[in-house]
Amino acid sequence: MLRKAVGSVAARVATAGALKPVGLSRANSHAADGGAKAFNQPLSPDYMTRAGGIASFMRLPVQDDTQGLDACLVGVPLDVGASNRSGTRMGPRQIRTESVLLRPNNQATGAMPFDSLNVADVGDVPMNIYNLPEACKHIRSHYSELVKDGCIPLTMGGDHTITYPILQAIKDRYGTVCLVHVDAHNDVSDSMLGAKITHGTPFRRALEEDLIDPKATVQIGLRGSSYTVDAHAWQISKGFRIVQAHQCWHKSLEPLMKEVKAMIGDRPVYLSFDIDAIDPGFCPGTGTPEIGGLTPIQALEIIRGCRGLNLVGCDLVEVSPPYDFEGTTALTGANLLFEMLCVLPRVKYYDFK
Repeated sequence: MLRKAVGSVAARVATAGALKPVGLSRANSHAADGGAKAFNQPLSPDYMTRAGGIASFMRLPVQDDTQGLDACLVGVPLDVGASNRSGTRMGPRQIRTESVLLRPNNQATGAMPFDSLNVADVGDVPMNIYNLPEACKHIRSHYSELVKDGCIPLTMGGDHTITYPILQAIKDRYGTVCLVHVDAHNDVSDSMLGAKITHGTPFRRALEEDLIDPKATVQIGLRGSSYTVDAHAWQISKGFRIVQAHQCWHKSLEPLMKEVKAMIGDRPVYLSFDIDAIDPGFCPGTGTPEIGGLTPIQALEIIRGCRGLNLVGCDLVEVSPPYDFEGTTALTGANLLFEMLCVLPRVKYYDFK
C-alpha cells in the first residue's frame, strides 16, 4: 500500500527543487500566499511528460484513505461476474493510463473541479476474485470506509456486479437513493445459471434491499435482442422509467435529462454508466456489445445533464481492454469519469465566453 499521500504538484516540485510548477489553480495560488485552501492538482505535462509519472487517474496524488477528500477515484478490478467476454478486471488500470490526456478545465461547460474539490486516487479494492459473493462483501466494506465522511466515490470497473455492493455501502451512509442507470442492458435478472449475484442482476438485488427508489430510477440506452417480448416488464411494473436506445436515435438527450432532474429533485442520486451503452462502433472494448447504441455526444449530454443533482456516487463499468485494441473505449471511459467529476456538487464553473 502506498503511503497516505503522494503530494501535490507544487509540493513535489518544491521538494525536488526542479522545474517550476505550471498551471496551479486559483486555490493553490492563493494558498501559497496563505489564502484559500490548497486542492490536489493533476500532474501537468509541462512538468512531467505524459509517458511518465505514477499512473493514477489523471496522475492525481494517491492516498490510501479519504482523509481530507471531497471526492476520490477508486478501481474495482473484478470481472468474474461477467457472462460473455471477460477482461474488465483490467479496466481500472487502462482507464488510468488513458486519463493522462485529460486536462483540469472543461472547456465546454467551464467546470474546474480541482479549484473547488479535493480529489485523489485511492487505489483499488482488495478482494477475493475467486469467490464473487465474498468479493462483494469486501467491496461493500471498503466503500463503507470511503463514504463514511461524505467523500464521493467515482468508480472504475470492473463488471457491473460491483454496483450492487457499492449501493449497499451508499445506503448505509445516505439511505435509499435515486438511480440514473445508463446501459445497453437492464441488469434486473433474478439469476444467471442459478447465481443471484452477477453483472446481470445488480439492480434486482438493489431493489429487493431497498437500495434504490424504483419510482426515482431511470434506465437509458437499453437495446439488443431478448429472450421474451416483455424483457423490461418487471422493472416497469416496479416504477422504473425505461428509455430504450431507439428512442434516443437522431436526437439530443438534453430534454430527457431535464425530465430526469425534475423527477429526482434534490434527493441523493447514484449514477451508474456501463460503457456498452455507447455503440460498439465507438467503444468496442466491452464484454457484451450491442449495436445501435448511444453516441459519445449523447453520453456527454446525459452526464452534463446531471449537473445540479445531489450526486453521492458514480461508476463507469465494463471497459474490457483486451477488446479495446486502440484504447478508445478506455479513453472514452476516462473522459466520462472526468465529466462526472465536473458535475459533482460544489464544483465551480467559470464563464470563459
